Parts: sequence; structure tokens; C-alpha cells
Amino acid sequence: MTTSTSNYYIGIMSGTSLDAIDVALVSIQDNRTQFISAIEVPFDERVREQLLALCADGHTHLKALGQLTVKLSLAYADGVNQLLNKFQLSANDIVAIGCHGQTVYHCPEGEYPFSMQLLNASVLTAKTGITTVSDFRSMDIALGGQGAPLVPPFHQSLLNGINDAVFLNIGGIANVSILNKSELTGFDTGPGNVLIDGWMQQQFSLKYDENGALAKQGSVIAPLLKDMLNDHYFNKQGVKSTGREYFNMQWLSTYLDKYSQQYDDKDVLATLVALTAHSIAGALQQVNNANVYMCGGGTKNSYLVEQISKLLPQCEVSTTQAINVDPDYVEAMAFAWLAYRCITQQTANDTTVTGASKLAVLGQITQKS
Repeated sequence: MTTSTSNYYIGIMSGTSLDAIDVALVSIQDNRTQFISAIEVPFDERVREQLLALCADGHTHLKALGQLTVKLSLAYADGVNQLLNKFQLSANDIVAIGCHGQTVYHCPEGEYPFSMQLLNASVLTAKTGITTVSDFRSMDIALGGQGAPLVPPFHQSLLNGINDAVFLNIGGIANVSILNKSELTGFDTGPGNVLIDGWMQQQFSLKYDENGALAKQGSVIAPLLKDMLNDHYFNKQGVKSTGREYFNMQWLSTYLDKYSQQYDDKDVLATLVALTAHSIAGALQQVNNANVYMCGGGTKNSYLVEQISKLLPQCEVSTTQAINVDPDYVEAMAFAWLAYRCITQQTANDTTVTGASKLAVLGQITQKS
């Protein structure tokens, strides 16, 4: 086990959107997390393209998979070292890195449940000189859980006892953490940015729709929106999680192919924004008079934020900046916290959220030399 006397942890997150690698430095004492600073490291474009292709069809060669994993791990290590250099810290100042890796397939149900994240923790530890905690989902899944979302207990730790609050994270997939009278629930609501960004890349050759500018120019296609919202995932109650393996461009095509009419690209885009907003609002329809704290890349899409706010008139909607937490780095901070929980031998899952049979310490430790 680590011998550092520091309270510093580093969290790394590269989410479903594959927009960048977030590296956050935090101080944690008695389960209370203080944000110190963070950096955003752009993906190498070739690595990003390879990850997107892998997520899209699931096909690869073993050699290519191994090499991609190492390249990604080196990128994570480079981000950590950039952060250390920026703040003139040494590896010995950091207790541990919490790194989730890059999810390429999430399948927590069926005869052989699993969730696959690409990460070579040995490479990350060797190139930074810092103990790494990784593979946070596997134990929860082994105990019958979904392995996701894992962040609701961290969100709860940020609230200092505040009740009637919701954390809404909009990455590629959107998830909510609902705290009501000290009871915690949480689940993936469905697509966040994944379909919006996918449509932008496919039809407009752009990575994303800045501030929803193009979506604003379109009109929602009511029959298409209604059809998509009838998908069984949105109607599923209780414990649930999802990812790119379900909500992807093939999923969208199955709905678009039902119509002989060729819709305007901007109208489809507006409809996808409405899908994200309505599926989130539908998941929160029983929540009243709560503060909704938004985080994740979706908060940068002002049009999407506006649509969500309109559909939640019973709630006060803001970003996590309202509680002095940078909305861009909440998820990276969460994995630093999960590393802390593992290093200090504290359980980190919530059985009500994931459906696991019991609480467990999550993560595998790759010890520095």
C-alpha cells in the first residue's frame, strides 16, 4: 500500500463523448473532496478515430486492441505528467490515480455479464510513478450489479447533507443521481450527447453543435420523437445503465428508416436534442422542488440546457458551479474519490443504484515500485 502522507489524488476521465481527457487534482480528507485544479488534454485524432470505430462495430484484431490500449494509457500518463508539471508537484505528492479507462462495451446483463474499459494500468503507473486504481465496475457486476452508474455516492458526498437535490451529468450518455431525504437513487437516463454528436459528425462533418446553433434552426419532428421515446429503455423502471453499444447511429437509423420522407438534417438534429431533453425530464418527473445541478460536456450546449430547463419548471436548474464545483471536471473528480475509497478500504457502490447484492470495495490497485 502507498506510503504517501499527502491527501492529493488525481482522477482521469475520458467519457462516452470522446471529446477530451479530463485530469483533475483534488485533496480528500474524511471523504470530503476539495477541487484543486484540472486540465483538459485533447485526444490524438488517430486514437480518437480508432476508439470511435471500435465502439461503432466492436470489431478489431487482438494486436490492434493491445496497441490501442497502450496508446490510450500513454495519453493518460502524459496528461497526469502535464498536470504535475503545471503545479510543480512530484509523483510522491500524489497518493493515487483513479482511472476508469475508456469504455468500449458495457454488457452488465445476460449469462456472462461484463463491462470492458481499455486501460493498461501498469503503463500508467510506470510512466507517472504513481499508484493507479482502475477497473472499478467489475466487482459490482460480479455481485449482480450493473457496474454503473458509480458516481451517485460521490455526488452525495458533495452535498454536505443537502436533501432534495439532483445531479445531472450529460456526457455521451446522461445519468442522474437523485437525493431525497437522505435516500439515494441513480441511473442512466439514455443518450446525452452521443446521438447529437454522431449526427453532427455524419451529416455536417463537425465534432459537435456549438451552443446548439444548428439545432436551433431546425424543427422537432414530432412522430420521430414519439417513436424514439417509446423505446423500451426509457420505459424501464429501477436499476438500469446503458452506453454506445445500444444508443448509437445504428439505433437512430432503425427509427429514421421507418419513414419514407427524407427529413432535413437540422430537423433531425433538433429532434435529437429534444430526445435527450425529454428522456431526462421524463426520468425526473416525480422530482419536485429540487435543485438540479448539471455537469458534463452537455452543459456547454446552451440550447440543450434551455430545453431541459423548460421541461423541469418544478425544479431550480443550474450547473454544479452553484456549489463551487467545476461542471467540466465532476466525473474526473469522482474517479479520484473512488480511488481514495479503494486505497482506504471503504465501500464505494450503492446497492440501490446498481442492484449489486452487497456493498463492496471497488477497484484494482497497481502499486508503484
